[in-house]
Amino acid sequence: MRRDLVLFLLVALGGAWLLAAPLWWSGAGLATPGFALVASAMMLTPALGVLAVRLADRSTPARRWARDTGLGFGPRPKRTVGLLLAAYFGTPLLSALAVGISAAVGVLELDLAGFGLFTAQLEAAGVQPRGGAGALVAVQLVTMVLVAPALNAVLAFGEEWGWRGWLLPRLARHGVWPGLLLSGLIWGIWHAPVTALGYNYPHLGAWAAVLFTGFCVLCGLLLGWLRLRSGSVWPAVVGHGALNASAGLPLLLGSAEAPPDMALAGLVGLVGWAVLAVLAAVLLRSLPGGADVPVERGRLRSSA
Repeated sequence: MRRDLVLFLLVALGGAWLLAAPLWWSGAGLATPGFALVASAMMLTPALGVLAVRLADRSTPARRWARDTGLGFGPRPKRTVGLLLAAYFGTPLLSALAVGISAAVGVLELDLAGFGLFTAQLEAAGVQPRGGAGALVAVQLVTMVLVAPALNAVLAFGEEWGWRGWLLPRLARHGVWPGLLLSGLIWGIWHAPVTALGYNYPHLGAWAAVLFTGFCVLCGLLLGWLRLRSGSVWPAVVGHGALNASAGLPLLLGSAEAPPDMALAGLVGLVGWAVLAVLAAVLLRSLPGGADVPVERGRLRSSA
């Protein structure tokens, strides 16, 4: 294994465990005060890994290094902008599709009249919505689609610059499919400091880490496709931000009497896995050479 890859993984994964250590020491797990701050700081460790590699070897000119790690808009900026917009607005649509399918197959009970689950969450936080929660749900949905993806992209950049900007091109030297799958696997393992505490799937305990790793592999195919297709990290950054904004849609529209099992329902559940797998199978066929994009000197060389 190359030294730059070892250094990157040590900083990205080691940094995540170091930051999350108080969650384990406290004994309170995800209920530890400051959890949100810890989770946000963790998202910066992959970017720190990229910077550590750069500090260790600055032989590549800065402009080329920035381009190689996806900081530019790729060889076809118009395509990149189109993919960026598709990721921005398409990701919430994917979440909505997964919610609709979840309801259709019976793993999610919707409450589109009273929004009972969301109302219960508000009341637990000490908020008593006047006239029902409908207006607040509408605001949440508009924010989810129009505002939150951009806000979330700030921290999502910390991950995507590492996983898709720097790591994926290195792993893709041995083939695009192995690169996509392995980078997604590493992305999932990186979440283990919080997912092993039950994050995203509280009822599964440590098994949540295994399930979420499977989700990361599938979602990583799509985010990786955005990176390879554009030659830029920015569509993946926006897609990641939109994912974080909309993945909780079942909790917004679900029923308080039958709360959703997030291991099954929505985009991060098994229903979402099927949606992501089908879309990835379709989109990855559009990569140059089918599933083989050559990599030269650490940079993707696209024939498209």
